[in-house]
Amino acid sequence: MFQQSAMMIFGLFVFTQQTIPYQELSRQLNWRHPTNSVIGRLPKTQFTGKESETITINGVLMPSLTGGRMSLGMLELMAEMGKSYPLIGGNFEFFGFFVIESFSETRSFLFADGAARRIEFSMTLKRTNDSMLLEYTDQLLEMI
Repeated sequence: MFQQSAMMIFGLFVFTQQTIPYQELSRQLNWRHPTNSVIGRLPKTQFTGKESETITINGVLMPSLTGGRMSLGMLELMAEMGKSYPLIGGNFEFFGFFVIESFSETRSFLFADGAARRIEFSMTLKRTNDSMLLEYTDQLLEMI
């Protein structure tokens, strides 16, 4: 029996076992630390802030069992709109607001009419808002 709850929600798109059951989600965080050369010493570093977070979602669809080209088409349409959408995990974890930065798919095991039996996909999301922790810290500092 298929899972009846959402794995994740991106805007109004719901990732479920029936639509797009992704198999892997990776999150990357980076911070900027540029360096300045110093004669006779190690370079000095300076913390200048956080880079935009990225999340990559990978999965394999079997259109006879799961979502297929129509589900992926909805995500492509969202990407073409260029809007930022909230990303919320099925366990209610709020990741933030993201845009679709890139999307790729590979179709294989084709039927005679060209329809795919298997579709591998990868989607990279880029965060567009500051972290809630940073916003909360800024509010606390204003109160002091």
